[in-house]
Amino acid sequence: MSAPLDPQRVAEAVRDVMFANDRASKGLGMRIDAIAPGSATLSMTVREDMLNGFDICHGGFVTTLADSCFAFACNSHNEMTVASGFAIDIVAPSRAGDVLTARASEISLSGRTGVYDIRITNQRDELIAVFRGKSYRIKGKPVVPDLAPAR
Repeated sequence: MSAPLDPQRVAEAVRDVMFANDRASKGLGMRIDAIAPGSATLSMTVREDMLNGFDICHGGFVTTLADSCFAFACNSHNEMTVASGFAIDIVAPSRAGDVLTARASEISLSGRTGVYDIRITNQRDELIAVFRGKSYRIKGKPVVPDLAPAR
């Protein structure tokens, strides 16, 4: 029996497997800037086709960036985890050319449930939105089956 990988290497392996299959995040031009156990940082440049009728980024795209960041953070322990709910408050507009960065932090992880906070800022470090996600782990389903459990 081999020793489990260190948690950072597990998070990196999970990131690689998840992103390889994540057509939504890739299609929106998202980049994974950092990953660690229970945390992730993703960024996305606001494109013209992401603007609404007021020439600001549609809230659905801001939400999708936060949700993708949430997914990478809560799956980083190599246990398949899905959202059981989330809330978002958009506090400022973003515009074409803005680079939005979402940073997820694990607030609580107990049993099969977790709570994650995600802050979305622009390239000037101005707050654009705050997102709180609640996660649910699917028992016995690793993201990367070949890895030894990290916990």
